[in-house]
Amino acid sequence: MASALASVALSTTFARAVPLPENSMVQRIGAEKKHDNPLFKGKAFRRVSMAVSVNVSRFEGVTMAPPDPILGVSEAFRADTNDLKLNLGVGAYRTEELQPYVLNVVKKAEKLMLERGENKEYLPIEGLAAFNKVTAELLFGADNSVIQEGRVATIQGLSGTGSLRLAAAFIHRYFPDAKALISSPTWGNHKNIFNDARVPWSEYRYYDPRTVGLDFDGMVADIKAAPDGSFVLLHGCAHNPTGIDPTPEQWEKIADVIQEKNHIPFFDVAYQGFASGSLDADAYSVRLFVRRGFELLVAQSYSKNLGLYAERIGAINVVCSSSDAGTRVKSQLKRLARPMYSNPPVHGARIVANVVGDPNLFNEWKQEMELMAGRIKNVRQRLYENLSEKDKSGKDWSFVLKQIGMFSYTGLHKAQSDHMTDKWHIYMTKDGRISLAGLSLSKCEYLADAIIDSFHNVD
Repeated sequence: MASALASVALSTTFARAVPLPENSMVQRIGAEKKHDNPLFKGKAFRRVSMAVSVNVSRFEGVTMAPPDPILGVSEAFRADTNDLKLNLGVGAYRTEELQPYVLNVVKKAEKLMLERGENKEYLPIEGLAAFNKVTAELLFGADNSVIQEGRVATIQGLSGTGSLRLAAAFIHRYFPDAKALISSPTWGNHKNIFNDARVPWSEYRYYDPRTVGLDFDGMVADIKAAPDGSFVLLHGCAHNPTGIDPTPEQWEKIADVIQEKNHIPFFDVAYQGFASGSLDADAYSVRLFVRRGFELLVAQSYSKNLGLYAERIGAINVVCSSSDAGTRVKSQLKRLARPMYSNPPVHGARIVANVVGDPNLFNEWKQEMELMAGRIKNVRQRLYENLSEKDKSGKDWSFVLKQIGMFSYTGLHKAQSDHMTDKWHIYMTKDGRISLAGLSLSKCEYLADAIIDSFHNVD
């Protein structure tokens, strides 16, 4: 067997030809000399060598991968034994007691599923039909002409990440010369997704460190300078990691330059309803581009707004100029999905279909989303108040209130972020992003002390 190789050498020549590591097990019997055993006195034997080689893996050339910059934060947090520790790295909603939260409406939907005795048969490649219908209607609006005319190709995906990855594979196959444009900064996995799909990308300016706000002029200039026909990745709402969104007027101007350059908009919508508390308000940017007649791509996720983190439920939607084009695009998305994962899981899809498709559950869900979004807004307000009260330097912390969604981009650089962890036991990503969804009102003052200390005392 390859994992346990043994070489038995019956000749001096062979034994000498095999280099033996220092830690190998070697047994040698005789060496061209008379044997000590009296039974063999006077007899000479040739050397017999037995060498058991070290276990050398065929994967010796595989190097250790670096820890994930986001998920690695949680691993470090779990290893910390300090009682004051806070995990503000991963974007997952927590209660005021900092406990994971399963929505009541999700529990009701799962109860319905059990009562119906639904089976676990394979789904079609494109996913659960009921899910695909309601997810497209939720995003674009049920009365939208692109829905009514059958111009949307919708494929159930493995949450937002899987949906983005499927779309990137589609771009690579059918637009091999196109480039993707992503914001600087952006969600850490965007670059990984395009790299693995072999789609070249470049960045457009987005965050302005001087104002801790949007560099709108830089954004527009970079989109305008990109090669015609590029795919522009846009965050539909609650930009990750900054929490900084364009205004409605700015969205119009962004649409103008994308149209002028014949670019293709590619929206990542991970927080619909979770950012502002309104499903319709958070879909504004996508619906604006649809209304203006763009063909575009939209990736969706239900990890945040329904708390279905582990169900990996989402979708990729492609809006086309005709139903015929939509049918062909859908067929090719299915063709790409087949060798990737064959077909998607059913459990999360049924939860979404039950919640969105039932008027009573749907209204209850909207109320729960408002409560979750409201708690994050309250935490954001309290943190701002604590920062403003405690910091005597006169620094303007109002950017905390201007940002939206579950994240706040503090403006802290890597050394300051490290200080937050090393001294204060606050775990966050190294770009200064903190998840307010993992913060409670009672911990805001402690966090404010840590931010002020790190900002002013670490260069």
